[in-house]
Amino acid sequence: MNTILFMLTLSLTLSIILISLNFWLAQTTPDSEKLSPYECGFDPLGSARLPFSIRFFLVAILFLLFDLEIALLLPLPWATQLQSPTTTLTWTLLIITLLTLGLIYEWLQGGLEWAE
Repeated sequence: MNTILFMLTLSLTLSIILISLNFWLAQTTPDSEKLSPYECGFDPLGSARLPFSIRFFLVAILFLLFDLEIALLLPLPWATQLQSPTTTLTWTLLIITLLTLGLIYEWLQGGLEWAE
């Protein structure tokens, strides 16, 4: 119990010291460059509030859906050590087939084409 109390006290003390040093040493005089919306050297030409294309969101959602394949297939090497690896491999084949069919469907529907 003493070790836990010591670690909590040490971390709290260190946090308070670092936060107070940050407030004390921080430069609080902003210049005109840091107040500008762009720090790349030129003035903005148009509005920064342009809406995103819906294609961007569709491609992002497709990436997330197909990226879940890794999370579903990650335990596969350990699952082959089970008593019935054929069941595991059957479910794996079903998941991969479903993802492949989904990819083919999106490809045929033009969901992966960025410009028309």
